[in-house]
Amino acid sequence: MIKPHGSQELNPLYVADPAARAALTEEAEGLPSLLLNSAAAANAVMLGAGYFNPLPGYMNLADALSVAESMRTGDGLFWPVPIVNFTDDDSVEAGARIALRDPNVEGNPVLAVMDVTAAEPVTDDQVEAMASKIFRTLDPEHPGVATFTSLGRRLLSGPIQVLNFSYFETDFPETFRTAVQIRDEIAARGWEKVVAFQTRNPMHRAHEELCRMAMQDLGADGILVHMLLGKLKPGDIPADVRDAAIRKMVEVYFPQNTVMITGYGFDMLYAGPREAVLHAVFRQNCGCTHLIVGRDHAGVGDYYGGFDAQEIFDDEVPAGALELEIYRADHTAYSKKLDRVVMMRDAPDHSKEDFVLLSGTAVRDMLSRGVAPPPEFSRPEVAQILMDYYRSTVS
Repeated sequence: MIKPHGSQELNPLYVADPAARAALTEEAEGLPSLLLNSAAAANAVMLGAGYFNPLPGYMNLADALSVAESMRTGDGLFWPVPIVNFTDDDSVEAGARIALRDPNVEGNPVLAVMDVTAAEPVTDDQVEAMASKIFRTLDPEHPGVATFTSLGRRLLSGPIQVLNFSYFETDFPETFRTAVQIRDEIAARGWEKVVAFQTRNPMHRAHEELCRMAMQDLGADGILVHMLLGKLKPGDIPADVRDAAIRKMVEVYFPQNTVMITGYGFDMLYAGPREAVLHAVFRQNCGCTHLIVGRDHAGVGDYYGGFDAQEIFDDEVPAGALELEIYRADHTAYSKKLDRVVMMRDAPDHSKEDFVLLSGTAVRDMLSRGVAPPPEFSRPEVAQILMDYYRSTVS
């Protein structure tokens, strides 16, 4: 199986031994506490699950600035996005051992224990310097910029020990999986070449066929449909609805033992190219050999060019930095001429009118009115789940 990023073995920060975890949980109740923001909590979950291997915890300011600038930590580890714990709490000092409390679960239980190696002030200029590199914009209307620049001006760094996976494991017991669990299941299925499909949306016909194309072109053993389960921007479809729609599509339209449906506990960054590289890093950590990177991968609005998320792998990811490879996808749509879904680049004789193309706004409007999109766009079983959801939001 493909090696994890940056190490020979996967090193998740979750305390897996029950006795050790119980002892640490008991200790944590007597430690000073810090209530995390959602972004820092999501980072803790990803560290605990092994997705952010080989990081031992939150980055210090020097590493965060270096990663934002050059996608390298101070000691040379390739990494695309700072993994940080910003706060405005000025009570925590270097050398402290603290309990990190979960902002997303009622009662704010302890999520992890942290040994604080540094507590550093961060200037507005430094935050903006990082944001401009990560998001390629400082527009406050960009949801990622708005979140990142509001997280605090104090940076706490150091190793962590993770006690649980927040609400992801309890709210999505059939879907949330750690990188360790995914590697184990890939091995149990006997898969060697595995293609990851990243999604924060329900999968329509174009996405379904794109997975088939990638499997066929690469001679892959299976597809990992890996959905984001954390916080999105307002208006995006909730994770439980996406989960149900994707499961129905796979159940009806894919052969058995060709698709793993899983999810990971992270908040969407909307960082376009940089987030695509982060997706590649943690898909390698969960045992995938390839990642589908399509048009406007991890983008939002018009902040990124259609293929910026592919080009960053050519222009900014050094040779050998990753073992995982990307599968480059174009916009995929149903061809009326050919009576099947194709990548638009593979149909140079087509005009726009030859494809079934619907905007997200148009699809949402149809679904909210109880009108199913055409079957060339969306499977009827999937459309029904989405119509039921939209009707529930206005009833």
